[in-house]
Amino acid sequence: MDPVLLARIQFAVTIGFHYIFPPITLGLTVLISVFLGLHLKTKEKIYDKIASFWISILVVVFTLGVATGIVMEFQFGTNWEQYSRFVGDIFGAPLAAEGVFAFFLESTFLAILVLGKKRVSQKMYFFSSLMVTIGSTLSAFWIVVANSWQQTPAGYHIINGRAELTSFFEAVFNPSTIPRFTHAVVGGWITGAFFVAGISAFYLLKKRHLEFAKKSLTVSLTFALISTLLQVQLGHLHSIQVTKTQPEKMATFESMFESQASAPLVIFGIPNKEEKRIDYEISIPGLLSLLVGYDSEKVVPGLDAFEEEDLPPLMIPFFTYRIMVGLGFYFLFMAIIGLYLSAKKLVANTRWYLTLLLFTIPLPIIANEVGWIAAEVGRQPWLVYHELRTVDGISTVVAPGEVLFSLLLFSFLYLGLFSLFVYLLRKRIRQGPGVEHHAY
Repeated sequence: MDPVLLARIQFAVTIGFHYIFPPITLGLTVLISVFLGLHLKTKEKIYDKIASFWISILVVVFTLGVATGIVMEFQFGTNWEQYSRFVGDIFGAPLAAEGVFAFFLESTFLAILVLGKKRVSQKMYFFSSLMVTIGSTLSAFWIVVANSWQQTPAGYHIINGRAELTSFFEAVFNPSTIPRFTHAVVGGWITGAFFVAGISAFYLLKKRHLEFAKKSLTVSLTFALISTLLQVQLGHLHSIQVTKTQPEKMATFESMFESQASAPLVIFGIPNKEEKRIDYEISIPGLLSLLVGYDSEKVVPGLDAFEEEDLPPLMIPFFTYRIMVGLGFYFLFMAIIGLYLSAKKLVANTRWYLTLLLFTIPLPIIANEVGWIAAEVGRQPWLVYHELRTVDGISTVVAPGEVLFSLLLFSFLYLGLFSLFVYLLRKRIRQGPGVEHHAY
């Protein structure tokens, strides 16, 4: 058994399961603030009712996110001993900041949302929702800082085989931090928007809680449209950053075997590594060069510009990248169609659209997952880009059998946790809005 592969699979399983919940949280917190703001402005009780329902859902999502995040971090000290030694001086500050500032801000004001509705003023209650939103966003920021430093390390030097911090500012705002942070956060907004829209569509299909569902759906689809339009631009800016700072990753995303001017953007195809071409290719000539360099004649580095041992695997980044982008445009079209039907007062009776919206709920989660897979597999063979290889980062004292055992154990545990999540979610949805049930 390959200990590196097992350790990588285990971390992928734990972080993949954990990452179901933070994007939903990021989107839900914003929408809850919007609904409470509308209630404060209009004094319409329906918005308070809507916010209360989504707060009760947020409690479930937040709890599962915290529980699974703790397990993920433990693996740094077990399976990735050498990696932890290398990055310890760098990662200590952002991970501490995430816990001290972001998590406590988020959890403290979430407690007010859950328990303090009748104990504080409406303005304070709305302010608390804003603090939860800021806290969840800050939490995402510090986690992305740590991960982005691995992608584009900065503000450090190597002493005795360890990366030691020389500039906190440069390390935090390394070249990929802001593009990756904004891309991840807006991805969470999209996830939360379609989560709310899908459940609202369920109520409309069942002809239940119609006023709640219509208003909730309209607001969430508006938020979805804004977020998806913003994500198109943010994704573009992120692709420019990747081309500049991790060119072999972009070459892998596009399976571009040779450096070339007027590089095409591949819409579809199947990479053929042996023959160094893309079978069944559908592409737009010059568009990649135009997008990443604002010049259709710009030369984009291909896979031939790098040593073979420094290249990522080909297939996984190529396909996951396209799934992510394709789903992004699907979300944009779904938001446009929904708002059009809503403006025509047809959405509540358009069953095909409501059904499609209901089945769209998991798709933003999938888009987030495959986006991270593309980014992380595209960084291989490096744990820290051009500094620490993945094979050099694992623990030397943990046997492959022990990793396999814990992998199976975590898999069964997460299956149980996911079943609990679905059970609690279904229970709350069946109860519907108007039920005071914020804690489980």
